[in-house]
Amino acid sequence: MQTCSRCNASSPDTNTNCGNCKADLREFSNSAVARKKFLLNPRVSAVRINVANDACPLCYESRGTFPKQSVPTLPHEGCSHNHGCRCAYEPVLSEIYP
Repeated sequence: MQTCSRCNASSPDTNTNCGNCKADLREFSNSAVARKKFLLNPRVSAVRINVANDACPLCYESRGTFPKQSVPTLPHEGCSHNHGCRCAYEPVLSEIYP
């Protein structure tokens, strides 16, 4: 399931638009917003993908740390979990304090 960052409604992974406010989920899902923020933040040196304990094989194999330029988008296309892709981005910081 994807969550819209504009109205907080949930939509299936296959939707490209929010079922409630019609926002483009490729740009305004919580994961898309987080990815964009991490890519623009100079303190973030890489992005880690965390997966749920009961993730599908596709998601489980995609876990790990990626250079900012090659981090895959979420949700994973082809995720087979009953509740949809539940992977999440986590920043890897190069600097914690200014």
